[in-house]
Amino acid sequence: MNWSSHEFIWLDWVIIAVGILAVTWAVWRSVKKDKLSQVGANSEDYLFGKGEPWYIIGAAIFAANIGSEHLVGLAGTGAKSGVGMAHWEMQGWMILILGWLFVPFYQLMNAKLGKIITMPDFLKNRYTPRTGSWLSIITLIAYVLTKVSVTAFTGGIFMESLLGLPFWYGAIGLIVLTGVFTVFGGMKGVMTLSAIQTPILIIGSFLVLFLGLSALGGGDIAQGWTAMIDHAKTLSVGKDGVAYGTNHMFHFETGDPMYDDYPGFWVFIGAVIIGFWYWCTDQHIVQRVLGQTKGESHDVVMKRARRGTIAAGYFKILPVFMFLIPGMIAAALAARPGSGFTLENPDTAFGSMVKFVLPAGVKGIVTIGFISALVASLAAFFNSCATLFTEDFYKPMYKDKSESTYVLVGRIATMVVVVLGMAWIPVMMNLGSLYDYLQGIQSLLAPAMVAVFVLGIFSKRITPKAGEAGMIVGFFIGMARLLTNVFTHSGKDVMTGGFWESTSWFWKTNWLIFEIWLLVFIVLMMVVVSIFTPKPTAEQIDAITFTGDYKTLVKDSWNKWDVIASLGVVAICVAFYLYFW
Repeated sequence: MNWSSHEFIWLDWVIIAVGILAVTWAVWRSVKKDKLSQVGANSEDYLFGKGEPWYIIGAAIFAANIGSEHLVGLAGTGAKSGVGMAHWEMQGWMILILGWLFVPFYQLMNAKLGKIITMPDFLKNRYTPRTGSWLSIITLIAYVLTKVSVTAFTGGIFMESLLGLPFWYGAIGLIVLTGVFTVFGGMKGVMTLSAIQTPILIIGSFLVLFLGLSALGGGDIAQGWTAMIDHAKTLSVGKDGVAYGTNHMFHFETGDPMYDDYPGFWVFIGAVIIGFWYWCTDQHIVQRVLGQTKGESHDVVMKRARRGTIAAGYFKILPVFMFLIPGMIAAALAARPGSGFTLENPDTAFGSMVKFVLPAGVKGIVTIGFISALVASLAAFFNSCATLFTEDFYKPMYKDKSESTYVLVGRIATMVVVVLGMAWIPVMMNLGSLYDYLQGIQSLLAPAMVAVFVLGIFSKRITPKAGEAGMIVGFFIGMARLLTNVFTHSGKDVMTGGFWESTSWFWKTNWLIFEIWLLVFIVLMMVVVSIFTPKPTAEQIDAITFTGDYKTLVKDSWNKWDVIASLGVVAICVAFYLYFW
């Protein structure tokens, strides 16, 4: 047997088959055990899950974030652009904001409303019912544009590069497998699969990292790291013949070819806006901490949820080393004559590295973790789609339906989102590189979310109509920019004619700068609208902003170790920025 084969052998396929059966059995057993403890079907248990330990919450948040866009897009971006995209991944500190600032608000609203809330519930209570409904609509559209379509597309690429499956077989197969899993597993299944795949995914990815560095360094990992950095320094050659390098996160020189994509400090600000929306207000992530009730006191629930976010903060530091840096290693290996490693398409970097550096048998074990990660991530999206549609549209209109009906409606809504996501794939393929596309779409959706949530919490003077206007206007401006991206190939094409020339500032402005100014515009517009519209009621203010209940809940739910652990996350993020400045 050739243990060092660069391709899958029979042992890997046997391990994959047995592993998938074992994972399926473990998830089925967990779901069955959970159902036995319930009396009848319950839509909240299906959609939100029940209370889990803090480490399971942290693993679920991490697993919900990790998808094929990382296995394909992030590694591919690392191979092509180095650490430029690390701004979006080095955000463990941002998850701390979810745990320390937002979770107490969400838990207090749970107590006051007597139910587990969704993000639209949050806005409906602070602003108007229409504001919450628009958030549901925007979120579902975002899942079509950035979650289902991207995950299916990149999943197809990953299966093709790793297992040799034809692209559409891999993409559709992933959708079908996840759909079956979501229908029968619900949130409990997602949480269980997350707990299983997270350690496999982490260990497998770090094996790729260290064995890749060893291969690049001739058996010496430290030498491999040096060789990777030295190769990155030779890239990003400008018109002046100067190699500006891809080994740093900030690109300040206008002659640097990467300046247009990552302009100076704008890139950090833009990444923070997207990160704030995703980690603190997106139903897909927040849902992992909303269901942690178990009938216990709110300070206990709060403590467990916060510690889950702290654990997730540490987990979130890992993807740069798990995916982006292996992409950089792949680029350096491919550039070295006689290495035996080839890389025709950057998006296949990670799958190619798995086959090249991992020994036989280990390839199969690691692949089980990767497939589980893809299913867990996509299942989390499916579950969130079901939650949003059922809780925010169907239930308010049909309040007397059975719990089993609500579960069925959620599943149907998920299938519709999946079909739309698959239909969007051909359009998405023409809008630039994968990870750039993903962050570009999020940059058009995030400003409205950030403005509405932040002003709603930190300002008692922002009126309900201002929040509604900010959400709707911000969304339509973002969609207008998306349409121009489709027509102009994200501003790269030369467009002639009176309309295009007169509006060039709108469609040619750098996507990060556009995002920041869009946020500024929405904030100013909400302030102006608040001057001319009725003030929020006392109930609206009390439900959201900093009250005595909020301060007491936060004070009673943490100790010094929570603070120390949180500071550890921040310290690691700062150290990374200093090293790759």
